[in-house]
Amino acid sequence: MLTTIAGFDRIGEENAFAVLARATELASGGRDIINLGIGQPDFPTPPHIVEAAVTALREGHHGYTPATGILPLREAVAADVERRTGAAVSPDRVLIVPGGKVTMFAAILMFGEPGVDILYPDPGFPIYRSMIEFTGARPVPIPIREDNAFAFSAEETLGLITPQTRLMILNSPANPTGGVTPQAEISHLVEGLAAFPDVAILSDEIYGQMTYDGAVHHSLMSYPEIRERVILLDGWSKTYAMTGWRLGYSVWPEGLYDKVRKLAVNAWSCVNAPTQWAGLAALTGPQDCVTEMVGAFDERRKVIVDGLNALPGVSCLMPAGAFYAYPNITETGWKAKELASALLEDAGIATIGGPDFGVLGEGYMRLSYANSTENISRAIERMDGFLKKNT
Repeated sequence: MLTTIAGFDRIGEENAFAVLARATELASGGRDIINLGIGQPDFPTPPHIVEAAVTALREGHHGYTPATGILPLREAVAADVERRTGAAVSPDRVLIVPGGKVTMFAAILMFGEPGVDILYPDPGFPIYRSMIEFTGARPVPIPIREDNAFAFSAEETLGLITPQTRLMILNSPANPTGGVTPQAEISHLVEGLAAFPDVAILSDEIYGQMTYDGAVHHSLMSYPEIRERVILLDGWSKTYAMTGWRLGYSVWPEGLYDKVRKLAVNAWSCVNAPTQWAGLAALTGPQDCVTEMVGAFDERRKVIVDGLNALPGVSCLMPAGAFYAYPNITETGWKAKELASALLEDAGIATIGGPDFGVLGEGYMRLSYANSTENISRAIERMDGFLKKNT
């Protein structure tokens, strides 16, 4: 019987895809399923972006590209990062990758090994902890608390750093909570990091253009004093409804760039060519598609939060970013994963239990409002009926 090395026994997964598979299975059997589980915009990719990929294929962009990505796209990313963060970034530090997870994989693999601590948000995107454990490093949760509006605490985070800490992962606007960490808290963290010059920071800013009610995303790239140890993770999947295109980017400190370039050569060679030309059209073309999509998410956000707060035993903060609601369900008497499973099987609503996002996720659920207002309202009605019968 074949066996694997220990690291592969430690690797986890993202349960949202398991829920999606089960929801799809139920739907194929004739069930009416409302999917509020997967973090995927329900909008089509804007037509001018699609057309750019089609044109690229017709013009013969069928071959390999540089492992780091085509130069026009890296230049456009650098310009966009400077426009949004004020950081002058060289295209020679931009890496085009096949999706945001690849940046997580590369950064955690680069710093993780036995005897090392890596800090990550909890609750947070499940791949953070999965990859940390895969490398043999010790995962150290940064608590993300409801009583802090789901922002990280700079003081608490700094207090978790030890001589073994090599990497800190931060995420704002955040998945799964929708929390946006305010500038004052980020500035406090940056000031405190001066005492820990050997700690690298992976800043996951994939939802950076999705904020509401005057909340402002403050990129860690906007702080010159730590810029040379920040790995920026961003991409096109959420902002431009391009999840299936598998296109992301990262900006790396100068001393790490050639290392990650070599990893790209070894692991994925390059991102497919027409998708890169589509990404270029997204960044350099009209941005009204982004404004319209975020405006729609804003309207849905209010509908879902108002609906959740009217349910028996449920309370929900108004998220300031991303497209997730993260209600507290402790008063229902249900465990979160059990409730998520029952809602899918009995009420036809796909959601994700909080423990799928970390050890601090019990008592919460994640609902994506990247679905129509009509479907969100129908889901709330079904949840109301279910909870009134089963609590």
